[in-house]
Amino acid sequence: MMSITRQINNRKIGKSPSQLGEQSIPIYGDKATATSETKPLTWRLAHHEAVLDLATYQSLKGFEGLKIALSKSAKEVGTMIKDANVRGRGGAGFNAGLKWTFMTPPDGGPRYLICNADEMEPGTFKDRLLMERLPFQLIEGMIISGYAIGATAGYIFIRGEYIEAAKRLNNALDECRANGLLGDNILGSGYSFDLHVHTGAGRYICGEETALINSLEGRRANPRTKPPFPQISGAWGRPTVVNNVESLNNMSAIMLHGVEWYHGLSEGKSQNPGTKIMGCSGYVNEPGLWEVPFGTTAREIIFDYAKGMKDGRKLKAWLPGGASTDFLTASDEHLDLPMDFEPIMKAGSRLGTCLIMVVDETQDMVALSLNLQKFFARESCGWCTPCRDGLPWGVKTLTALDAGQGQQGDIEVLQQLTKDLWLGKTFCAHAPGAVEPLQSALKYFRNEFDAKVDANSAVVETFAPGGVPSATTVTTYSPKKQSV
Repeated sequence: MMSITRQINNRKIGKSPSQLGEQSIPIYGDKATATSETKPLTWRLAHHEAVLDLATYQSLKGFEGLKIALSKSAKEVGTMIKDANVRGRGGAGFNAGLKWTFMTPPDGGPRYLICNADEMEPGTFKDRLLMERLPFQLIEGMIISGYAIGATAGYIFIRGEYIEAAKRLNNALDECRANGLLGDNILGSGYSFDLHVHTGAGRYICGEETALINSLEGRRANPRTKPPFPQISGAWGRPTVVNNVESLNNMSAIMLHGVEWYHGLSEGKSQNPGTKIMGCSGYVNEPGLWEVPFGTTAREIIFDYAKGMKDGRKLKAWLPGGASTDFLTASDEHLDLPMDFEPIMKAGSRLGTCLIMVVDETQDMVALSLNLQKFFARESCGWCTPCRDGLPWGVKTLTALDAGQGQQGDIEVLQQLTKDLWLGKTFCAHAPGAVEPLQSALKYFRNEFDAKVDANSAVVETFAPGGVPSATTVTTYSPKKQSV
Protein backbone atom coordinates (compact mmCIF):
# COMPACT_ATOMS: atom_id res chain seq x y z
CA MET A 1 0.00 0.00 0.00
CA MET A 2 1.36 3.43 -0.91
CA SER A 3 2.03 5.90 1.86
CA ILE A 4 0.07 9.16 1.89
CA THR A 5 3.28 11.10 1.24
CA ARG A 6 4.03 9.07 -1.87
CA GLN A 7 0.46 9.48 -3.12
CA ILE A 8 0.74 13.27 -2.76
CA ASN A 9 4.12 13.32 -4.51
CA ASN A 10 2.76 11.21 -7.36
CA ARG A 11 -0.12 13.63 -7.84
CA LYS A 12 2.32 16.56 -8.01
CA ILE A 13 4.23 15.01 -10.92
CA GLY A 14 1.12 13.90 -12.81
CA LYS A 15 1.10 10.25 -11.80
CA SER A 16 -1.73 8.25 -10.30
CA PRO A 17 -2.04 9.07 -6.59
CA SER A 18 -2.63 5.42 -5.75
CA GLN A 19 -1.05 2.10 -6.53
CA LEU A 20 -3.44 1.73 -9.48
CA GLY A 21 -1.04 3.43 -11.87
CA GLU A 22 1.76 1.00 -10.98
CA GLN A 23 -0.21 -2.20 -11.33
CA SER A 24 -0.48 -4.17 -14.53
CA ILE A 25 -3.74 -5.88 -15.39
CA PRO A 26 -3.16 -9.36 -16.76
CA ILE A 27 -5.55 -10.70 -19.35
CA TYR A 28 -5.31 -14.29 -20.39
CA GLY A 29 -6.62 -16.24 -23.34
CA ASP A 30 -5.75 -18.22 -26.44
CA LYS A 31 -3.97 -15.65 -28.56
CA ALA A 32 -3.86 -18.01 -31.54
CA THR A 33 -7.64 -18.05 -31.91
CA ALA A 34 -8.51 -14.52 -30.75
CA THR A 35 -10.16 -12.65 -33.63
CA SER A 36 -12.70 -9.88 -34.01
CA GLU A 37 -15.35 -12.61 -34.31
CA THR A 38 -14.36 -14.61 -31.23
CA LYS A 39 -13.12 -11.96 -28.78
CA PRO A 40 -14.58 -8.68 -30.08
CA LEU A 41 -13.57 -6.64 -27.03
CA THR A 42 -9.99 -7.77 -26.49
CA TRP A 43 -8.78 -9.54 -29.65
CA ARG A 44 -6.45 -6.69 -30.56
CA LEU A 45 -4.56 -7.30 -27.31
CA ALA A 46 -3.63 -10.74 -28.63
CA HIS A 47 -1.43 -8.93 -31.15
CA HIS A 48 -0.28 -5.91 -29.15
CA GLU A 49 0.22 -5.10 -25.49
CA ALA A 50 -1.75 -1.91 -26.20
CA VAL A 51 -3.02 -0.12 -29.32
CA LEU A 52 -2.18 3.52 -28.77
CA ASP A 53 -1.78 5.03 -32.25
CA LEU A 54 -4.33 5.46 -35.00
CA ALA A 55 -2.33 3.69 -37.73
CA THR A 56 -2.03 0.49 -35.69
CA TYR A 57 -5.69 0.58 -34.74
CA GLN A 58 -6.75 1.04 -38.36
CA SER A 59 -4.54 -1.89 -39.41
CA LEU A 60 -6.63 -4.01 -37.03
CA LYS A 61 -10.04 -3.15 -38.55
CA GLY A 62 -10.20 0.09 -36.62
CA PHE A 63 -13.02 2.47 -37.65
CA GLU A 64 -14.36 0.00 -40.21
CA GLY A 65 -17.44 -0.40 -38.03
CA LEU A 66 -17.88 3.39 -38.00
CA LYS A 67 -17.75 3.53 -41.79
CA ILE A 68 -20.49 0.90 -41.99
CA ALA A 69 -22.58 2.80 -39.44
CA LEU A 70 -22.25 6.08 -41.35
CA SER A 71 -23.42 4.34 -44.51
CA LYS A 72 -26.71 3.56 -42.78
CA SER A 73 -29.34 5.85 -41.33
CA ALA A 74 -29.15 6.72 -37.64
CA LYS A 75 -32.41 4.85 -37.12
CA GLU A 76 -31.01 1.70 -38.72
CA VAL A 77 -27.96 1.78 -36.47
CA GLY A 78 -30.10 2.27 -33.37
CA THR A 79 -32.35 -0.62 -34.39
CA MET A 80 -29.33 -2.90 -34.85
CA ILE A 81 -28.04 -2.15 -31.36
CA LYS A 82 -31.48 -2.61 -29.84
CA ASP A 83 -31.98 -5.94 -31.64
CA ALA A 84 -28.50 -7.05 -30.57
CA ASN A 85 -29.62 -6.53 -26.95
CA VAL A 86 -26.36 -5.09 -25.64
CA ARG A 87 -27.18 -5.30 -21.95
CA GLY A 88 -25.52 -2.61 -19.85
CA ARG A 89 -22.13 -3.76 -18.58
CA GLY A 90 -22.01 -1.34 -15.66
CA GLY A 91 -24.27 -3.48 -13.49
CA ALA A 92 -27.86 -2.58 -14.39
CA GLY A 93 -28.05 -4.84 -17.44
CA PHE A 94 -30.57 -2.71 -19.36
CA ASN A 95 -30.71 -2.97 -23.16
CA ALA A 96 -28.56 -0.06 -24.38
CA GLY A 97 -30.37 0.32 -27.71
CA LEU A 98 -33.75 0.35 -25.98
CA LYS A 99 -32.44 3.00 -23.59
CA TRP A 100 -31.58 5.17 -26.60
CA THR A 101 -35.17 5.06 -27.87
CA PHE A 102 -36.38 6.94 -24.79
CA MET A 103 -34.68 10.15 -25.95
CA THR A 104 -36.90 12.96 -27.12
CA PRO A 105 -36.79 13.56 -30.90
CA PRO A 106 -34.16 16.01 -32.20
CA ASP A 107 -35.27 19.64 -32.04
CA GLY A 108 -32.16 21.33 -33.41
CA GLY A 109 -30.61 21.82 -29.98
CA PRO A 110 -27.68 20.03 -28.30
CA ARG A 111 -27.92 16.32 -27.46
CA TYR A 112 -25.33 14.52 -25.37
CA LEU A 113 -23.75 11.10 -25.03
CA ILE A 114 -21.85 10.44 -21.79
CA CYS A 115 -19.55 7.52 -21.13
CA ASN A 116 -19.61 6.52 -17.46
CA ALA A 117 -15.93 5.74 -16.85
CA ASP A 118 -16.07 6.55 -13.13
CA GLU A 119 -15.04 3.00 -12.24
CA MET A 120 -14.96 3.13 -8.45
CA GLU A 121 -16.64 -0.16 -7.56
CA PRO A 122 -14.19 -1.97 -5.24
CA GLY A 123 -12.74 -5.01 -6.98
CA THR A 124 -13.58 -3.74 -10.47
CA PHE A 125 -10.97 -2.80 -13.07
CA LYS A 126 -12.32 -3.92 -16.46
CA ASP A 127 -12.99 -0.42 -17.84
CA ARG A 128 -9.49 0.67 -16.91
CA LEU A 129 -8.11 -2.11 -19.12
CA LEU A 130 -10.17 -1.00 -22.12
CA MET A 131 -9.33 2.69 -21.74
CA GLU A 132 -5.63 2.26 -21.08
CA ARG A 133 -4.97 -0.30 -23.78
CA LEU A 134 -7.69 0.27 -26.39
CA PRO A 135 -8.66 3.96 -26.27
CA PHE A 136 -9.56 4.13 -29.98
CA GLN A 137 -12.05 1.27 -29.58
CA LEU A 138 -14.02 3.24 -27.00
CA ILE A 139 -13.88 6.37 -29.16
CA GLU A 140 -15.17 4.50 -32.21
CA GLY A 141 -18.00 3.00 -30.15
CA MET A 142 -18.96 6.44 -28.89
CA ILE A 143 -19.01 7.99 -32.37
CA ILE A 144 -21.26 5.16 -33.59
CA SER A 145 -23.56 5.58 -30.57
CA GLY A 146 -23.56 9.35 -30.92
CA TYR A 147 -24.57 9.04 -34.57
CA ALA A 148 -27.42 6.66 -33.67
CA ILE A 149 -28.93 9.06 -31.10
CA GLY A 150 -28.12 12.29 -32.94
CA ALA A 151 -25.71 13.49 -30.25
CA THR A 152 -23.84 16.71 -30.92
CA ALA A 153 -21.16 16.18 -28.28
CA GLY A 154 -19.90 13.46 -25.98
CA TYR A 155 -18.10 13.28 -22.65
CA ILE A 156 -15.98 10.56 -21.12
CA PHE A 157 -16.48 11.06 -17.38
CA ILE A 158 -13.45 9.24 -16.01
CA ARG A 159 -12.32 8.42 -12.50
CA GLY A 160 -9.76 11.01 -11.41
CA GLU A 161 -7.22 8.39 -10.36
CA TYR A 162 -7.14 6.94 -13.88
CA ILE A 163 -4.47 9.41 -14.96
CA GLU A 164 -2.80 7.14 -17.51
CA ALA A 165 -6.13 6.23 -19.10
CA ALA A 166 -7.17 9.90 -19.34
CA LYS A 167 -3.82 10.80 -20.92
CA ARG A 168 -4.09 8.05 -23.53
CA LEU A 169 -7.70 8.92 -24.33
CA ASN A 170 -6.81 12.59 -24.86
CA ASN A 171 -3.91 11.63 -27.13
CA ALA A 172 -6.22 9.38 -29.14
CA LEU A 173 -8.85 12.12 -29.41
CA ASP A 174 -6.26 14.55 -30.76
CA GLU A 175 -5.22 12.06 -33.40
CA CYS A 176 -8.83 11.40 -34.38
CA ARG A 177 -9.53 15.11 -34.79
CA ALA A 178 -6.44 15.53 -36.95
CA ASN A 179 -7.64 12.77 -39.24
CA GLY A 180 -11.28 13.79 -39.72
CA LEU A 181 -12.73 11.20 -37.34
CA LEU A 182 -14.05 13.80 -34.93
CA GLY A 183 -15.34 17.32 -35.41
CA ASP A 184 -17.30 18.67 -38.35
CA ASN A 185 -18.49 16.41 -41.16
CA ILE A 186 -16.89 13.16 -39.97
CA LEU A 187 -15.49 11.22 -42.96
CA GLY A 188 -17.60 13.37 -45.27
CA SER A 189 -20.81 11.93 -43.84
CA GLY A 190 -22.39 15.22 -42.84
CA TYR A 191 -22.41 14.12 -39.19
CA SER A 192 -20.56 16.38 -36.73
CA PHE A 193 -19.58 15.22 -33.27
CA ASP A 194 -16.77 15.84 -30.79
CA LEU A 195 -15.63 14.14 -27.60
CA HIS A 196 -14.12 15.47 -24.39
CA VAL A 197 -12.48 13.79 -21.39
CA HIS A 198 -13.72 15.02 -18.01
CA THR A 199 -11.89 13.76 -14.91
CA GLY A 200 -14.00 13.27 -11.81
CA ALA A 201 -13.15 14.41 -8.31
CA GLY A 202 -13.24 10.94 -6.82
CA ARG A 203 -16.78 10.18 -5.67
CA TYR A 204 -18.35 6.73 -5.88
CA ILE A 205 -21.81 8.26 -6.13
CA CYS A 206 -20.95 9.46 -9.65
CA GLY A 207 -21.63 5.92 -10.77
CA GLU A 208 -25.28 6.97 -10.50
CA GLU A 209 -25.98 8.64 -13.84
CA THR A 210 -27.77 11.76 -12.59
CA ALA A 211 -25.15 12.40 -9.89
CA LEU A 212 -22.56 12.08 -12.65
CA ILE A 213 -24.43 14.64 -14.75
CA ASN A 214 -24.60 17.06 -11.81
CA SER A 215 -20.86 16.70 -11.30
CA LEU A 216 -20.19 17.21 -15.02
CA GLU A 217 -22.13 20.48 -14.81
CA GLY A 218 -20.02 21.63 -11.89
CA ARG A 219 -22.64 20.95 -9.25
CA ARG A 220 -22.52 18.82 -6.13
CA ALA A 221 -22.70 15.13 -7.07
CA ASN A 222 -26.18 14.39 -5.74
CA PRO A 223 -28.66 12.16 -7.59
CA ARG A 224 -31.59 13.91 -9.25
CA THR A 225 -35.26 13.21 -8.94
CA LYS A 226 -36.53 10.94 -11.72
CA PRO A 227 -38.61 11.61 -13.76
CA PRO A 228 -37.57 13.46 -15.77
CA PHE A 229 -35.00 10.91 -16.89
CA PRO A 230 -31.76 12.04 -18.54
CA GLN A 231 -33.04 11.00 -21.97
CA ILE A 232 -35.59 13.82 -21.60
CA SER A 233 -33.68 16.32 -19.49
CA GLY A 234 -30.09 15.46 -18.71
CA ALA A 235 -26.89 17.46 -19.03
CA TRP A 236 -27.69 21.19 -19.06
CA GLY A 237 -31.37 20.30 -19.39
CA ARG A 238 -30.89 18.62 -22.76
CA PRO A 239 -31.56 15.00 -23.90
CA THR A 240 -28.69 12.81 -22.67
CA VAL A 241 -27.75 9.13 -22.69
CA VAL A 242 -25.26 7.63 -20.24
CA ASN A 243 -23.61 4.30 -21.12
CA ASN A 244 -20.83 2.24 -19.57
CA VAL A 245 -17.32 1.91 -21.07
CA GLU A 246 -17.64 -1.81 -21.81
CA SER A 247 -21.12 -1.38 -23.29
CA LEU A 248 -19.83 1.22 -25.77
CA ASN A 249 -16.89 -0.99 -26.72
CA ASN A 250 -19.32 -3.48 -28.28
CA MET A 251 -20.67 -1.15 -30.96
CA SER A 252 -18.04 -1.35 -33.69
CA ALA A 253 -18.00 -5.17 -33.70
CA ILE A 254 -21.78 -5.31 -34.06
CA MET A 255 -21.55 -3.02 -37.08
CA LEU A 256 -18.84 -5.24 -38.57
CA HIS A 257 -20.39 -8.65 -38.01
CA GLY A 258 -24.11 -8.10 -37.46
CA VAL A 259 -26.80 -8.87 -34.93
CA GLU A 260 -27.07 -12.62 -35.61
CA TRP A 261 -23.33 -13.08 -35.05
CA TYR A 262 -23.56 -11.16 -31.76
CA HIS A 263 -26.34 -13.43 -30.53
CA GLY A 264 -24.21 -16.48 -31.30
CA LEU A 265 -21.29 -15.36 -29.12
CA SER A 266 -22.88 -16.82 -25.99
CA GLU A 267 -22.20 -20.30 -27.44
CA GLY A 268 -25.48 -21.66 -26.11
CA LYS A 269 -24.49 -20.98 -22.51
CA SER A 270 -26.88 -18.06 -22.09
CA GLN A 271 -29.84 -16.31 -23.61
CA ASN A 272 -27.94 -13.05 -23.20
CA PRO A 273 -25.88 -12.26 -26.30
CA GLY A 274 -22.30 -11.14 -26.60
CA THR A 275 -19.22 -11.70 -24.51
CA LYS A 276 -18.42 -10.25 -21.10
CA ILE A 277 -15.15 -9.23 -19.51
CA MET A 278 -15.15 -11.22 -16.30
CA GLY A 279 -12.45 -11.21 -13.68
CA CYS A 280 -11.28 -12.43 -10.34
CA SER A 281 -9.29 -10.80 -7.55
CA GLY A 282 -8.30 -11.70 -4.02
CA TYR A 283 -6.16 -14.56 -2.74
CA VAL A 284 -6.06 -16.50 -6.02
CA ASN A 285 -3.04 -17.69 -7.98
CA GLU A 286 -3.62 -15.66 -11.14
CA PRO A 287 -5.98 -12.69 -10.68
CA GLY A 288 -6.95 -11.02 -13.91
CA LEU A 289 -9.55 -10.42 -16.62
CA TRP A 290 -10.90 -12.69 -19.32
CA GLU A 291 -13.36 -12.14 -22.16
CA VAL A 292 -15.75 -15.07 -22.01
CA PRO A 293 -19.38 -15.83 -22.97
CA PHE A 294 -22.20 -15.04 -20.58
CA GLY A 295 -23.05 -18.24 -18.73
CA THR A 296 -19.48 -19.20 -17.88
CA THR A 297 -19.67 -20.57 -14.33
CA ALA A 298 -18.14 -19.02 -11.24
CA ARG A 299 -16.20 -22.25 -10.70
CA GLU A 300 -14.57 -21.84 -14.12
CA ILE A 301 -13.59 -18.23 -13.41
CA ILE A 302 -12.12 -18.94 -9.96
CA PHE A 303 -10.50 -22.33 -10.52
CA ASP A 304 -9.80 -22.56 -14.27
CA TYR A 305 -9.01 -18.99 -15.24
CA ALA A 306 -7.68 -17.66 -11.91
CA LYS A 307 -6.07 -21.06 -11.12
CA GLY A 308 -7.69 -21.46 -7.73
CA MET A 309 -6.78 -20.31 -4.25
CA LYS A 310 -3.18 -19.55 -3.27
CA ASP A 311 -1.15 -21.53 -0.76
CA GLY A 312 -3.77 -24.24 -0.47
CA ARG A 313 -6.28 -22.00 1.26
CA LYS A 314 -9.94 -22.87 0.98
CA LEU A 315 -12.55 -20.65 -0.62
CA LYS A 316 -15.05 -19.37 1.91
CA ALA A 317 -17.24 -16.91 0.01
CA TRP A 318 -17.26 -14.66 -3.05
CA LEU A 319 -18.84 -11.50 -4.35
CA PRO A 320 -20.08 -11.91 -7.95
CA GLY A 321 -19.73 -8.37 -9.21
CA GLY A 322 -18.03 -5.89 -6.93
CA ALA A 323 -18.47 -4.83 -3.32
CA SER A 324 -22.13 -3.83 -3.67
CA THR A 325 -23.37 -7.36 -4.40
CA ASP A 326 -24.42 -10.10 -1.98
CA PHE A 327 -21.94 -12.74 -0.85
CA LEU A 328 -22.37 -16.24 -2.21
CA THR A 329 -20.75 -19.31 -0.65
CA ALA A 330 -18.26 -22.01 -1.65
CA SER A 331 -21.06 -24.56 -2.00
CA ASP A 332 -21.39 -26.49 -5.26
CA GLU A 333 -24.81 -24.90 -5.68
CA HIS A 334 -23.30 -21.43 -5.82
CA LEU A 335 -19.99 -22.21 -7.56
CA ASP A 336 -21.76 -23.93 -10.44
CA LEU A 337 -24.01 -20.93 -11.08
CA PRO A 338 -23.68 -19.45 -14.57
CA MET A 339 -22.28 -15.92 -14.40
CA ASP A 340 -25.41 -14.42 -15.89
CA PHE A 341 -28.02 -11.89 -14.83
CA GLU A 342 -30.93 -14.20 -14.00
CA PRO A 343 -29.19 -17.17 -12.27
CA ILE A 344 -27.16 -14.94 -9.97
CA MET A 345 -30.26 -12.94 -9.08
CA LYS A 346 -32.23 -16.10 -8.29
CA ALA A 347 -29.41 -17.16 -5.97
CA GLY A 348 -29.89 -13.95 -4.00
CA SER A 349 -27.20 -11.68 -5.40
CA ARG A 350 -26.51 -9.58 -8.52
CA LEU A 351 -24.17 -10.01 -11.45
CA GLY A 352 -22.98 -6.41 -11.05
CA THR A 353 -19.73 -5.74 -12.89
CA CYS A 354 -18.99 -9.49 -13.13
CA LEU A 355 -15.61 -9.24 -11.41
CA ILE A 356 -15.47 -11.81 -8.64
CA MET A 357 -13.84 -11.00 -5.30
CA VAL A 358 -12.91 -14.13 -3.34
CA VAL A 359 -12.81 -14.52 0.43
CA ASP A 360 -10.59 -17.24 1.88
CA GLU A 361 -11.04 -19.29 5.05
CA THR A 362 -8.73 -17.08 7.11
CA GLN A 363 -10.75 -13.89 6.65
CA ASP A 364 -13.09 -12.64 9.37
CA MET A 365 -16.50 -11.74 7.96
CA VAL A 366 -17.13 -9.14 10.67
CA ALA A 367 -13.91 -7.28 9.87
CA LEU A 368 -14.53 -7.64 6.15
CA SER A 369 -18.08 -6.31 6.49
CA LEU A 370 -16.80 -3.39 8.53
CA ASN A 371 -14.23 -2.51 5.87
CA LEU A 372 -16.91 -2.48 3.16
CA GLN A 373 -19.36 -0.46 5.25
CA LYS A 374 -16.70 2.14 6.03
CA PHE A 375 -16.23 2.65 2.31
CA PHE A 376 -19.92 2.99 1.54
CA ALA A 377 -20.58 5.28 4.51
CA ARG A 378 -17.76 7.57 3.41
CA GLU A 379 -19.04 7.63 -0.17
CA SER A 380 -22.63 8.54 0.70
CA CYS A 381 -23.48 11.90 -0.81
CA GLY A 382 -25.56 12.75 2.27
CA TRP A 383 -28.60 13.70 0.24
CA CYS A 384 -31.12 11.48 2.04
CA THR A 385 -31.38 10.75 5.75
CA PRO A 386 -31.54 6.91 5.72
CA CYS A 387 -28.28 6.66 3.79
CA ARG A 388 -26.51 9.60 5.44
CA ASP A 389 -27.27 8.47 9.01
CA GLY A 390 -27.93 4.75 8.58
CA LEU A 391 -24.63 3.71 7.02
CA PRO A 392 -22.49 5.36 9.75
CA TRP A 393 -24.71 3.70 12.36
CA GLY A 394 -23.85 0.35 10.79
CA VAL A 395 -20.15 1.24 10.86
CA LYS A 396 -20.32 2.11 14.59
CA THR A 397 -22.12 -1.13 15.41
CA LEU A 398 -19.69 -3.24 13.38
CA THR A 399 -16.72 -1.40 14.92
CA ALA A 400 -17.92 -2.40 18.39
CA LEU A 401 -18.47 -5.99 17.30
CA ASP A 402 -15.08 -6.22 15.63
CA ALA A 403 -13.42 -4.97 18.79
CA GLY A 404 -15.12 -7.69 20.82
CA GLN A 405 -17.38 -5.16 22.50
CA GLY A 406 -20.65 -6.22 20.93
CA GLN A 407 -23.87 -5.91 22.89
CA GLN A 408 -26.88 -8.16 22.91
CA GLY A 409 -29.14 -6.82 20.16
CA ASP A 410 -26.35 -5.46 17.93
CA ILE A 411 -26.91 -8.08 15.27
CA GLU A 412 -30.62 -7.38 15.26
CA VAL A 413 -29.80 -3.68 14.80
CA LEU A 414 -27.71 -4.56 11.73
CA GLN A 415 -30.45 -6.76 10.32
CA GLN A 416 -32.98 -3.98 10.74
CA LEU A 417 -30.62 -1.52 9.03
CA THR A 418 -30.45 -3.73 5.95
CA LYS A 419 -34.25 -3.50 5.77
CA ASP A 420 -34.49 0.22 6.51
CA LEU A 421 -31.93 1.03 3.80
CA TRP A 422 -33.44 -1.24 1.16
CA LEU A 423 -34.85 -0.37 -2.26
CA GLY A 424 -37.61 2.23 -2.20
CA LYS A 425 -36.56 3.68 1.15
CA THR A 426 -33.65 5.81 -0.06
CA PHE A 427 -33.27 8.41 -2.79
CA CYS A 428 -31.01 6.25 -5.00
CA ALA A 429 -29.53 2.74 -5.02
CA HIS A 430 -26.35 3.58 -3.08
CA ALA A 431 -27.56 2.44 0.34
CA PRO A 432 -29.33 -0.71 -0.92
CA GLY A 433 -26.13 -1.71 -2.70
CA ALA A 434 -24.10 -0.92 0.40
CA VAL A 435 -26.11 -3.27 2.63
CA GLU A 436 -26.12 -6.18 0.18
CA PRO A 437 -22.80 -7.66 1.37
CA LEU A 438 -23.81 -7.03 4.99
CA GLN A 439 -27.17 -8.76 4.77
CA SER A 440 -25.66 -11.79 3.05
CA ALA A 441 -22.75 -11.98 5.52
CA LEU A 442 -25.33 -12.06 8.32
CA LYS A 443 -27.29 -14.71 6.44
CA TYR A 444 -24.45 -17.13 5.72
CA PHE A 445 -21.95 -16.36 8.50
CA ARG A 446 -24.14 -15.40 11.44
CA ASN A 447 -22.01 -17.51 13.79
CA GLU A 448 -19.02 -15.20 13.27
CA PHE A 449 -21.11 -12.20 14.31
CA ASP A 450 -22.60 -14.10 17.26
CA ALA A 451 -19.11 -14.96 18.47
CA LYS A 452 -18.25 -11.28 18.78
CA VAL A 453 -21.21 -10.79 21.09
CA ASP A 454 -20.70 -13.98 23.06
CA ALA A 455 -17.13 -12.98 23.84
CA ASN A 456 -18.56 -10.02 25.77
CA SER A 457 -21.18 -11.95 27.74
CA ALA A 458 -21.02 -13.54 31.19
CA VAL A 459 -23.21 -15.99 33.07
CA VAL A 460 -24.39 -14.73 36.48
CA GLU A 461 -26.74 -16.27 39.00
CA THR A 462 -30.07 -14.59 39.48
CA PHE A 463 -33.17 -15.57 41.43
CA ALA A 464 -36.60 -16.16 40.01
CA PRO A 465 -39.71 -15.34 42.02
CA GLY A 466 -39.88 -17.64 45.04
CA GLY A 467 -36.12 -17.67 45.51
CA VAL A 468 -35.37 -20.41 42.92
CA PRO A 469 -31.88 -19.91 41.38
CA SER A 470 -31.94 -19.32 37.60
CA ALA A 471 -28.84 -19.00 35.35
CA THR A 472 -29.25 -16.01 33.04
CA THR A 473 -26.89 -14.72 30.37
CA VAL A 474 -26.33 -11.00 30.59
CA THR A 475 -23.98 -8.66 28.75
CA THR A 476 -21.21 -6.84 30.53
CA TYR A 477 -20.04 -3.62 28.93
CA SER A 478 -16.59 -2.14 28.67
CA PRO A 479 -16.37 1.45 29.98
CA LYS A 480 -14.42 2.28 26.80
CA LYS A 481 -17.14 1.01 24.52
CA GLN A 482 -17.98 3.33 21.67
CA SER A 483 -21.50 4.72 21.87
CA VAL A 484 -23.72 3.59 19.03
